Amino acid sequence: MPGSDWSPIELTPGLPPERADVVIVGGGVVGWSIAYWLKMKARVRDGLRVLVVEKDPTYSQASTVLSCGGIRQQFSLKENIMLSLFSAHFMKNINNHLCVVNEDPVDLQFNHSGYLFLASEKSAHIMEENYRTQRYVGAKVALLSPSQLKERFPWMNMEGVALASLGLENEGWFDPWSLLNALRRKAVSMGVYQCFGEVTGFKCAANLAETTDGEVLNVQRIKYVNVRMPNSLEYQPVECAVVVNAAGANSGKIASMLGIGLGPKESVSGVPLPVEPRKRFVYVVHCPDGPGLDTPFLIDYSGVYCRREGLGGNYITGIFFQMKHFALTVHLFQVSNAWAGFYDYNTFDQNGIIGLHPLVPNMYFATGFSGHGLQQSPAVGLAVAELILDGGYKTIDLSALDLKRILLQEPILESNIV
Repeated sequence: MPGSDWSPIELTPGLPPERADVVIVGGGVVGWSIAYWLKMKARVRDGLRVLVVEKDPTYSQASTVLSCGGIRQQFSLKENIMLSLFSAHFMKNINNHLCVVNEDPVDLQFNHSGYLFLASEKSAHIMEENYRTQRYVGAKVALLSPSQLKERFPWMNMEGVALASLGLENEGWFDPWSLLNALRRKAVSMGVYQCFGEVTGFKCAANLAETTDGEVLNVQRIKYVNVRMPNSLEYQPVECAVVVNAAGANSGKIASMLGIGLGPKESVSGVPLPVEPRKRFVYVVHCPDGPGLDTPFLIDYSGVYCRREGLGGNYITGIFFQMKHFALTVHLFQVSNAWAGFYDYNTFDQNGIIGLHPLVPNMYFATGFSGHGLQQSPAVGLAVAELILDGGYKTIDLSALDLKRILLQEPILESNIV
């Protein structure tokens, strides 16, 4: 189970600095990736003051370390494919990016067994469409017929399977804690400040603006972030120029502190950030006669997933009573462990939300990834750093993930949500 043998990064953190150029709310893997890329792009150690605020110093409830650690390019949206493809290349060369002098090299324990998606007769055409998109963007995937699938994975129960898609490169799973700690360690070595405290509010300068429709908007520019330290009733104000909301499952709560979603229903201010905590359970099952080292991360057409965990006959699954695609010879298993974590679930369209809010022109959002934030975090961090420092995307165009789609009620749909 995640967290069983790790120790807190820091038990007695100090106060945050009185001033920072960028305050990142949320010290998960997305927040630390943004901090790392900001310092990389700024180049000069003290040229950009970046502060990461995280309320849980133990990370025992963090979505990052409670995930299954998967990475794949088998999505239907090209933005999701490109994000995960960039991140996979980053992870494969992790020590070129995140090594720190006089520290141990980073070992993500990356298992390159790939993802295997199964499709029924009803959903096979969707898999074929997704396959064409994935190949066009650059993902290494292959379609397998039922006979090819059975030949490659003889333990597979083929009932109801019409088609399969297998990731050949850059897919698999890794240790989430190792990635989080590596990003944090590198960013801190580059001069990023960290603070374990809770953001309780903001001090803003407000201005009124009128839209072309005649709606009067209260536009707020954040001047200070209020950070309450552990075991204290008082808060420390941090003066800042830019704030990044990377608070994951709590990002909707952070947005509401600025009045986002609290205005009249038909107004811009009445549209909430559609991100909420959604609990996901993970079960570890022991199946001594189960498939071996060649077992991919299996996703069947009902959305049930399963992957190997270690070498001792253990498997991770989200619904432990439905391992129906294991052959009958390996149907005996028992639950040996379980845990639960929260997705930063985007109730609007289950895709990431990246960019500025029109009512808060110096708050950037990087949230709502609905289970994909960990695997996409290296690319998301770079994208947000480019928005802040360059004024636009330079590496991957993520304009489709802008918050404006929510205000305009124009969802972009991803068919491969797990």
